[in-house]
Amino acid sequence: MGEPARKLDTIETGRVYTAADAAAYAARFARATAQEMLGELLTGELRGRIAAVSSFGAESAVLLHMIAEVDRDVPVVFTNTQKMFGETLAYRDELAERLGFTDLRVFRPDPRLLRLKDDKGLRWSYDPDGCCELRKVEPLRRALAPFDAWISGRKGFQASTRRAMPRFEEDDGRLKINPLSAWTKADLDAYFAEHELPRHPLEAQGYPSIGCAPCTSRVQPGEDPRAGRWRGWDKVECGIHVPEKPGEEPAF
Repeated sequence: MGEPARKLDTIETGRVYTAADAAAYAARFARATAQEMLGELLTGELRGRIAAVSSFGAESAVLLHMIAEVDRDVPVVFTNTQKMFGETLAYRDELAERLGFTDLRVFRPDPRLLRLKDDKGLRWSYDPDGCCELRKVEPLRRALAPFDAWISGRKGFQASTRRAMPRFEEDDGRLKINPLSAWTKADLDAYFAEHELPRHPLEAQGYPSIGCAPCTSRVQPGEDPRAGRWRGWDKVECGIHVPEKPGEEPAF
């Protein structure tokens, strides 16, 4: 009796999303609330194929609470740049524990790249773009490798470069979802109060947007919430997100 036919080796490449796919999702969920949208996607076609990416910043608790209400097993990715505020790391642990997430994934910079490109740990002071690439963009690229889609906590009101933000985007072949893109500060505050969520300890000290300690300063009254990020530099994003042009309307 001959040997059974050998099963051919295959490589799982996952789903590749296009801008047209993002447009279709935007149309499909145009009238849905953020909670309704997450409930359907996380228990439906994206189950097991999606991660939430969180900075555990000033407003992160809202989106994380929504996700936890649907599925606490959704992987939550946090990139520890090794330049974070100690308060952020403590808040991350408190919030993840309180919400009951079972799969918190912490990614750090590649130590070999740090030795090669930032051996003194001071690259932030003369090349913030290069520092973000090393400490945030590259680790997140590794973190998202197993997933076809990811959830971002960005909001349109945070800065002029985010006002045209759509709910769904194509990002390097993945589907990127911005459930809170149209939410206002008042919406977020109301959600915090309704669900009695803990605030980031630095928010009360004048930090409405919180990144790495060396590149985050207090925000003055009347400034954009993200005005304290990379103050003095012509830089508005870490490189994970491509900023929209002010006033530019999305195609969907």
